[in-house]
Amino acid sequence: MKILKVICVFLFILTFILPTSGIAEQNEKEESRELKDVVVTGTREKKTRFETPATIGTIKEEEIAETKPAHPSEVMRRLPGVHVNATNGEGHMTAIRQPITTGAVYLYLEDGVPTRSTGFFNHNALYEVNVQQSAGVEVTKGPGTALYGSDAIGGVINVLTRPAPFSPEIEATLEGGSYGYIHGLLSAGNTWGLSGLLGEVNISHSNGWRDGTEFDRQTTKVRWDGIIDDKSRLKTIISFSNINQQTAGTSRLSKNDYLNDPTLNYTPISFRDVKAFRASTAYERESESSLFSIIPYARYNKMDLLPNWTLTFDPQNYSTENKSVGMLTKYRHDFKSFNSRAIIGVDLDYSPGSRFEEEIDPTKVGSIFTSFTTVGTSYDYDAAFYGVSPYIHGEISPLERLHLNTGLRFDYMGYDYDNNLSVVTTGTHRRPADTTVTFTRVSPKFGATYDFTKNSNIFFSYNHAFRAPGQGQLFRQGQAENTVDLKPTKAKSYEVGLRGKALQKLDYEISAYHMTKEDDILSFRNTTDGTRETLNAGGTLHRGLEFGIGAAITKELHLGVSYSYAKHTFEDWSPRTGVDYSGNEMTSAPREIGDIRFAYKPSFFNGGRIELEYERLGSYWMDDENTTKYDGHHLLHLRGNYLFDNSGWEIFARIINMTDARFAQAASFSQFRGEEFAPGMPLSVYGGVTYKWGDKK
Repeated sequence: MKILKVICVFLFILTFILPTSGIAEQNEKEESRELKDVVVTGTREKKTRFETPATIGTIKEEEIAETKPAHPSEVMRRLPGVHVNATNGEGHMTAIRQPITTGAVYLYLEDGVPTRSTGFFNHNALYEVNVQQSAGVEVTKGPGTALYGSDAIGGVINVLTRPAPFSPEIEATLEGGSYGYIHGLLSAGNTWGLSGLLGEVNISHSNGWRDGTEFDRQTTKVRWDGIIDDKSRLKTIISFSNINQQTAGTSRLSKNDYLNDPTLNYTPISFRDVKAFRASTAYERESESSLFSIIPYARYNKMDLLPNWTLTFDPQNYSTENKSVGMLTKYRHDFKSFNSRAIIGVDLDYSPGSRFEEEIDPTKVGSIFTSFTTVGTSYDYDAAFYGVSPYIHGEISPLERLHLNTGLRFDYMGYDYDNNLSVVTTGTHRRPADTTVTFTRVSPKFGATYDFTKNSNIFFSYNHAFRAPGQGQLFRQGQAENTVDLKPTKAKSYEVGLRGKALQKLDYEISAYHMTKEDDILSFRNTTDGTRETLNAGGTLHRGLEFGIGAAITKELHLGVSYSYAKHTFEDWSPRTGVDYSGNEMTSAPREIGDIRFAYKPSFFNGGRIELEYERLGSYWMDDENTTKYDGHHLLHLRGNYLFDNSGWEIFARIINMTDARFAQAASFSQFRGEEFAPGMPLSVYGGVTYKWGDKK
């Protein structure tokens, strides 16, 4: 922390001194290139990152193309305070201003449209989106509820789609690697007159590096862009993903097996099959001072799952399914006075769905679950989620250098629940009676930026956020006395930050946040038998410091640093009489998350590069009692690509975990099971070739 304080003071001094020192005079476009990046997630409108009173991390299309990620974690960790682990295939858990969690505290978007309904959240959302062929990713850290509604507590992740190319273009990538990994990408598109079309295919297969962890994924997407007239345009996106995997994922091993036999998988009978379909059409009509937008959408999601993590205490095999129709509408008007702007809108969502769950009796040989038989039906219900959410957002600049914005959103949402089985009020699989559950919430926000110079500013934000319980939390009662009356999680967040450019070659951003959550929905694990219950905690506290820089050391050598230090604690949680975790740190909550990248881009690589990456995840508690810690880990990765000048050909390779370090993607401890670790992938090598026909930009 002392080092970070020194860095903060140093950069703060640079903010004021360097712009007036006359060093390295360059044209304005060059010196403010990074700061003027346009983002859309923070306000639902195009804004420069410099004008937005929030910490918005951006991963550009060029960075994704250079990195060639096999898993979204390989690019997401480049953002300060963002950790995405790799469970199995492209499965993941995320930590953004929260512990590493499967909890529904993040909102995943594709071009601003939620990829799933609030009621049917999936923490593996990024494998339903085509990150590898995207136009970039924007991550708004912290609450985004005032604009986006429920789910947006830890952050908003918006994956941007690529538009159709202006001229005929075909791009193909074929890649292979360790453990039977095969990956293919194909895209083709063109523009004819006022209409353009782009089609994409993303196919991958892996045998898995652990026993019984085979993975297959197929994703297709089509985007059509059309211009109606000089003021109106249309964009239609249709996508489909099919994922089939055996889910060792974060299946833990005993400490002995983790250290000595990490390929072992106790749960090879587990699986996850996912189908995700989305279609949306965005219509925009823009005049000199106003814009009207309407986006109707439809979604279909189905997941069949035999979870590995419940086999020892609550073995189940279940299926969830839901269909969605919705609409996002907004109107924006700009005013000449004080460079002000007003946006009003309303979001509508209707998502009927169902859950069917069977209790199973697994067969175990030694430590391995080898098969199972069905015992009976535990749950069979229909749950229709609905939401109506009007909002207003305003911006004004009372002074040339001072920019203010504020917003307010009202959410009315709920569920119509129908139990297709009998009501059960005792035991481990209790079932509530038919009911209707509703939630209402008003979420305000306020933000400000002040420009010290054209290349440096400070920002402040205050945001409310909430998360309505999902259908599984409400109606899959388990052994809890009452889940239907679960309260929404509510959060308040303060953030302050400093960002700028120094020496014309150094971009930096520092932010500090303080977030409190009330009625946090947590899973209480009974340490004597491993069973779990879903409960509202009294309160949790999340605070931290995030720091990122990008520096061109020379024309050919570039440095990127991302670092965060955070502390996540239970402020008030006593789940049982005689059990009080208040004051303890939350489990799976590393204090440190870091990533450092050195890239060498020699001219004779024709735009290619060699990059060495250092990844750091700090230690964290493995249990709520704070008795046992995971030490964290350090990893090194190496990647490179070479472009054959003007031929359209590119070759690339990467080595992940190049020192073959033993590390855990997840770790836990209980008196019932002891220390357990989900091993991360050992040294893995990948290589491939890309050919692009068309514009060689």
